Amino acid sequence: MLKKASTPNKFCYLVLMLFFMFNHKYRYYFALLLSVYTFLNTEFCDLYEHFDIVIDWYYALLTITLISFIILEVNRLLESRIRKISIFKINKVKFQIVFFLLSGLTATIITTSVVLFMGMYLHKYSFKVTLIPLKLNLTYAWLVNLLYHLINSVIFYFKEYKISRHQTETLRKLNAQAELQIVKNQINPHFLFNNLNVLSTLVLQNNSEANKFIEEFSKVYRYILSNQEKELIDLKTELYYIRPYIFLLEKRFGNALLVEIDVNEINHHKYIIPAALQMLIENAMKHNVISKQKPLNIKISISDDNKIIVTNNLQLRQSSEPSSNIGLKNIIKRYQLVAEEKVVVKEALDFFSVTIPLINTTKKSYEIAI
Repeated sequence: MLKKASTPNKFCYLVLMLFFMFNHKYRYYFALLLSVYTFLNTEFCDLYEHFDIVIDWYYALLTITLISFIILEVNRLLESRIRKISIFKINKVKFQIVFFLLSGLTATIITTSVVLFMGMYLHKYSFKVTLIPLKLNLTYAWLVNLLYHLINSVIFYFKEYKISRHQTETLRKLNAQAELQIVKNQINPHFLFNNLNVLSTLVLQNNSEANKFIEEFSKVYRYILSNQEKELIDLKTELYYIRPYIFLLEKRFGNALLVEIDVNEINHHKYIIPAALQMLIENAMKHNVISKQKPLNIKISISDDNKIIVTNNLQLRQSSEPSSNIGLKNIIKRYQLVAEEKVVVKEALDFFSVTIPLINTTKKSYEIAI
């Protein structure tokens, strides 16, 4: 009958707490180990001799074990019933306080019953003799109850944290996917509007080239439609479909526009966001003068650090309205959402360049997912 053992080994308690915390099905092993550990501490400190308690060791161990197990089970049963009360489903702090107080009261009643049964019924001791063992065991019961509740609170709030974190990550993922879809959807109307203008002009200028233009136009548009749901696409495919697009532009602008591609095949297996090159070319055309007197030269090449760099000579248009830079912002945002990579924009006196990363991995690794 007892406890008020010597100062416990904190490291051992910590290990046991963690063991209990993450493996609930082993709670009975925890209670048993705690009982044995407490009993060994009382034996080591000669607690029985110090308080003149006469009891066989197995009765002492049995008393400690009963208290440990019964308090554990009572806490488990109390928790399930208190949780059903609606007010405690809302206010979790009140739940913890009420739960602890009720279990403390129950632990007191249980411990008193066990000690009185062991002392006064089995050993025929008087109440006065049994009083000291009762005090020691009550102290043990309150400490054990506190320990159980501390562990339970850690488990409870850890689960709450995991749920909250999961909900936050899910919302972040959904927001990122929605935002990505918004910037993707900017491509189709932008591309369609520009090229229908080109087509209408070409039909008026040279009707014999219209069929070829429509054929190339359909290739490019089919590419956009078939890949708009993808986060990344290999550079080889992107370059293959950028050539029909360049053909469309050359038919419209003739010698006033020159697009040069200088990308070695070593980098063809790497990945890029779909239609990125098209949008960068459109961005250069939108903001610069294109004429026979002032040709616009656009070059697509590989930088020294193996990134795609799109450069054009700078001959800015005079515009009364500020530019929204939809195309460039689209690229920057998509790289940020899909791969968390930075796009580098550089403007000098005579040239403008945009450097975009090449992703050296499979596109699946960069899908927005948690």
